[in-house]
Amino acid sequence: MITLLFRTLIYLASAGLGLIVADLVLEGFRIDWSKWWGFAICIVIFAILQSILSPWISRLADRYAPVLLGGIGIFSTLIALVIVVLLPIGGLRIVGAAGWILGAVIVWLVTALGTILLPMIFLKKDPAAERGRRSR
Repeated sequence: MITLLFRTLIYLASAGLGLIVADLVLEGFRIDWSKWWGFAICIVIFAILQSILSPWISRLADRYAPVLLGGIGIFSTLIALVIVVLLPIGGLRIVGAAGWILGAVIVWLVTALGTILLPMIFLKKDPAAERGRRSR
């Protein structure tokens, strides 16, 4: 249970980081910081949508277009961004083709790196336990 909670927190943090990096890098990708609560809701909804869409789109691609399996993460990120932007909660606005396409790539990349690197940063192994395991 604790592992599931930790993984969820890591994914939420990496999704938030991805959206913030896209906001900092792209002109057409804007977070409305005056509606911080809307942005927080965007992060949660985005993470939930990604968790649902990624396996679903992967199954569809595996069945109908196996060649597209490599781009599933970016495609599901783009769909999740479209849904989050269309919701009337505010917090996130994307304009222009570059904002949409590059935004999806940046958010996907940062989220993927975050889910790999954040556990390495926050789950430091106990050196004494590591030494005991090596001596066996």
